[in-house]
Amino acid sequence: MGAFTAEVYQNEYLPAGGTDVHAVITVTSTGRPDGPDGLADPTTTYGSPSPEGSPPPDGSPSLDGSRRPELAEVLLLDCSGSMANPPEKIAQARHATCAALDCVPDDVWFAIVRGTGAASMIYPDSPRLVAASPATREQARLAVERVEPHGGTAIGRWLDLARALMATRPRAIAHALLLTDGQNGELARDLAAAVAACRGRFQCDCRGIGTDWRIDELRLIATSLLGTVDAIGSPDELVADFTSVIATATSRTTDRVALRVWTPRGAEVGFLREVSPMLRDLRAEAATSDDHSVDYPTGAWGTESRDYHLNIRVQARPVGTEALAARVSLVIDGRETSQALVRAMWTDDETRSAPVSAAVAHYTGQAELAASVLHGLEARQSGDEATATLLLGRGAQLALASGNEDTYRLLQKVVHIDNATTGTVRLKKNVKKIDEMVLDTRSTRTLRVNR
Repeated sequence: MGAFTAEVYQNEYLPAGGTDVHAVITVTSTGRPDGPDGLADPTTTYGSPSPEGSPPPDGSPSLDGSRRPELAEVLLLDCSGSMANPPEKIAQARHATCAALDCVPDDVWFAIVRGTGAASMIYPDSPRLVAASPATREQARLAVERVEPHGGTAIGRWLDLARALMATRPRAIAHALLLTDGQNGELARDLAAAVAACRGRFQCDCRGIGTDWRIDELRLIATSLLGTVDAIGSPDELVADFTSVIATATSRTTDRVALRVWTPRGAEVGFLREVSPMLRDLRAEAATSDDHSVDYPTGAWGTESRDYHLNIRVQARPVGTEALAARVSLVIDGRETSQALVRAMWTDDETRSAPVSAAVAHYTGQAELAASVLHGLEARQSGDEATATLLLGRGAQLALASGNEDTYRLLQKVVHIDNATTGTVRLKKNVKKIDEMVLDTRSTRTLRVNR
C-alpha cells in the first residue's frame, strides 16, 4: 500500500451552546509501496518484466524497482449511429482511443468495448482482458481504426460488460473510461441497476461529446463509481482529454482506500465531502464499521493530495470543556493507518470562537459557488430568468472572491458580468448549449486553498 498522512485544519473553539464542528482534513499519499511498518518493504524481491504479450505476475515490478500494482483498464467507446454525424466525431474518437492506448503501460490489463444498443468487443475479439505490450497495443489500434458507427445506445449494457471484464482480474486496480454522444436508450431503472452492480468493482470517468447526451445520466455513473464527468466541447479536444485520463488512472498505486470517521456517543456526522480537487459527497457509499465508526470509500490513489470537509454535530458541553469530536483514520485494505483528531473546546471568549478556519471558509465558499452555478443553470433552463440571474450573479461573485478563474471564465460565456464584486450580471440571449454543458459539468471543480 502507499504511505498516507492526514492533517487537520480547524478552529477548535465553539461558543457556549455550540454544536457544529467543522474541519478540513488533508490526506496525502506518496504513492510508494509500504511494508508492514509503513516503510518500503526491504524483503521484496523483483524479477524481470514479463515477456512481450504474456500475462504479467500480479504486482509486477516497475522500472524504478518498486512493486507496481496490477492495473486493469477498459475503454467504453460509443459506436452508435449518431457518432457518424458529423463524421468528425467517430474519426476523433478513434484517434483519441489510439492515443489513449499509447499511454497504457506495458503489462496493464486492458480491453476496448464497442458500445451500441448492446455491448461487444472491439479488442480483443472475445470478452477478456489482455496484457498491454507493443504487439497488443498495435493490434488494438488496428481494430479501433476499423470501427464503424451503427445502432443505438444502451450504456447499462456497456457497464455490465466492463464489470464482467474486470471480474477476470479481481485483484487489479480497475478503471474505465466511457465516451458517449447520446442519451441512454434503456429504462432509467435499468441503468441505475447496472451502475449499482458496478459500485466498488471499478472507477469510471465519463465523457460526453456533442450536445445530445444527458448530464444527469453520466453524472449518476461518475458519482456512483468515484469518477469524473466532463463535456467535450469539440471532437479535437478528445485526444488531450483521453490521454490525461488514462495517464492519471494508470499512475494509481493504492486501491480500496476509505476514510473511517469515529464519533463519540451523542455525536453524528453532518456531512463529509471531498472538496479538492473536486466536490464529491461521500455519504452515498458510506458503510458502518461498528457502533461508532463509518467508512467512506475514496477510490484509488496515486501520488497526490486531497482535501475533505467534515462536519460533526456534537452535544453542547459546559464552557471550559474539551472533547474529541471525531477521529479520522485512513483504512487501506481493511487496515487502519494514519489518524487525524478533530477536537471541540467550548469558550465564552468570542475572539476565539468567532474566527472560521481559512480552509473551512474557503471550501464552504467553493461548495456555495458550485451550488449557485448548478441551480442557476437549472433556473435558466426552466425559464426562471430572475432566479437564474440572481444565482449566476452570486456564482460570479464567489468565483472572483475565491480566485477560481476557470469557473469565472466559463460563467462569462453564459452571462454578461457587469460587476463581479456585487454579483451583478445579465443573462446572455444566444448561449451555445455546449457552453452551458461545460459550465455545468465543471462547476464541481474547486480551487485549492492556499495554506
